[in-house]
Amino acid sequence: MNNNIYQKMRKRIVIIPVLFLSFYFLLQSTQAQNTAPPEWAVCGACHTIGKGKVIGPDLKGVAERHEEAWLYSFIRASQTMVQNGDEAAVKVFEEYGKIPMPDNDFTDEQIAALLAYIENYEESAVVAAPEESAATQVAVGESETESALQIHEKKYGPGNTQAVVIVFVILFLVAIIDLIFTRIISARFIHIIIILVSLFVVGEIMYVEAKALGRQEGYSPDQPIWFSHKVHAGQNKIDCLYCHSTATESKSAGIPGTDVCMNCHNVVKNGTQTGTEEIAKAIESWTSGKPIEWVRVHNLPDHVFFSHAQHVNAGKRECEECHGPVEEMDRIVQVESLGMGWCIHCHRTTTVQFMENGFYEEYIRYHEEIKSGERYRVTVEDIGGNNCQTCHY
Repeated sequence: MNNNIYQKMRKRIVIIPVLFLSFYFLLQSTQAQNTAPPEWAVCGACHTIGKGKVIGPDLKGVAERHEEAWLYSFIRASQTMVQNGDEAAVKVFEEYGKIPMPDNDFTDEQIAALLAYIENYEESAVVAAPEESAATQVAVGESETESALQIHEKKYGPGNTQAVVIVFVILFLVAIIDLIFTRIISARFIHIIIILVSLFVVGEIMYVEAKALGRQEGYSPDQPIWFSHKVHAGQNKIDCLYCHSTATESKSAGIPGTDVCMNCHNVVKNGTQTGTEEIAKAIESWTSGKPIEWVRVHNLPDHVFFSHAQHVNAGKRECEECHGPVEEMDRIVQVESLGMGWCIHCHRTTTVQFMENGFYEEYIRYHEEIKSGERYRVTVEDIGGNNCQTCHY
């Protein structure tokens, strides 16, 4: 009798690691099938998979609508195909507002991975791959939060986090109940292992998710009017402060009113990429007096104080240092995390334009140290930039 009980217990003990391993490999399999290749960071700015039109067509089922060789050519040089009179390319170009798709220097392997991702896409279990373009690189020395978050997403995937928490909470409760009451498994070390592993996994997820709260690196929302910074700031060389005129004197850089748009568009009514449709929306706003409801891209938590005037005037910072190369973007995307670690790193490494800036005349000791050779530079941290109350009152 005792031998039978022992054999049953052995079987139950074996089931536990099997369940752990099965769950682990299920997560890994799901993640591997749904990891977005880096190339999707380029395509995803204008396309969706199964969510309808953004700027370009919905890519769900694209391999069924076009031959593979045609897709390879179109992805690499769509405008060349349009200019050469390719019937399918011209049709897509005209159907989607004659907005040109940029050329992509992708290899055959990269395009194959991209098409495979589109074909096998499952929205409920998507894992975003780190973007590799220069515009979206995280600054060297950024906070540990970002790297921890990336590791966390690689391990579980954004779509799997809740399932992981539920499973390990259940395992934790079962182990506690069996340890105190049912005592089906006599080996106490098994309970202890399950409890510790569950606490570690759930604790890690809660910690990383809490630190990532409010982060929106890569955020690029739809706007009520298709507006291209690449056209305005890049091709037409319009200065940032022409539209964002309050950046030098206010906390916020400001969103321009329609009257600023009409300084040019009371004459320019036909866009090079969008024709008359999008500009007509700005004209309608002007004539009706109804403001355009632009969606803010860069947001900070309410408990954070940030002043554009402080950074642009006193700090002499250039817009692209925080906002990236906007002159190369059609649709604005948040390229930096704007996390505390990212700000602190900048404050520690940025040399203040000290001697030639009247704002810092009151720092008499630093001026004397520079003149005597005791100090060769002053950083933002030296003038209190990393004190807690500077940003959090």
